[in-house]
Amino acid sequence: MSTTRAATSTQPATGPTAADRTRQVTVLVGAVVAIVGAAYGSGAFGGQAIQDAAGGALAADATPVAPDGPAFSIWSVIYLGLAVFAVYQVLPRTATDPRLRAVSWWVLASMLLNAAWIGVVQTGVLPLSVLVIAVLVAVLAVILVRLVRTAPTSRVQAVVLDGTVGLYLGWASVATLANVAAALTDAGVGEMVLGATGWAVVVVAAGALLAVAYALFAARRPVVAIAIGLAMAWGLGWIAYGRANGPLVDGTVAVAAGVAAGVALLAPVVTTLRARRD
Repeated sequence: MSTTRAATSTQPATGPTAADRTRQVTVLVGAVVAIVGAAYGSGAFGGQAIQDAAGGALAADATPVAPDGPAFSIWSVIYLGLAVFAVYQVLPRTATDPRLRAVSWWVLASMLLNAAWIGVVQTGVLPLSVLVIAVLVAVLAVILVRLVRTAPTSRVQAVVLDGTVGLYLGWASVATLANVAAALTDAGVGEMVLGATGWAVVVVAAGALLAVAYALFAARRPVVAIAIGLAMAWGLGWIAYGRANGPLVDGTVAVAAGVAAGVALLAPVVTTLRARRD
């Protein structure tokens, strides 16, 4: 009787491919171009600031759902996170990371879309700016789905990738609501049926529901879930502050936005804690 030895084959570790190297370099260079372009277009190096573009349609007091001026300082944190991500993803040890392979091109697309949005706003074409920012949020949502599907490979990745994308998506979502309101107001239909206050309450309530939806979906990834909640709470909170102070005061909207900010802040805490217990 003969004995047959079963051969066991192991898959050899493969190094970075040419596609990996191309992706890393392109994302790094593209990130630099997009961030510098966005900063320039926003008036960081002189020129017209976003709040002054399009006849002031996106100014802090242009609509009842416009966040007060200091809210936009969150962009400094987001841009810093994107810059760190661009450097992190180009490191030799991250070249074959499956998560980075899945999302890096999408992150670059989001940065280019953000720069494009700024350019469109500077031209004053608000309807087109709504389309661009909607596509931006859709791209960030794709990244969120891919991040939720797989766990971070390290704590550093969780902070650099999940944390940055979470802040980016959360803030972009609030900015989209404000952008839509600005476009409708500029078109003269901002007070249709419900009036300015009624529509503002509807918009901030939609923001709160969206924050809850994000928290439920991303509950298994606490870093990205909490980052989204923080950014949305930040934006909604500055809407509340702007309506309680300054030239465009609206007590009803201030209360509604404050409640929405609280929901956005607490929702991911509740969902992530529940996910850990399950």
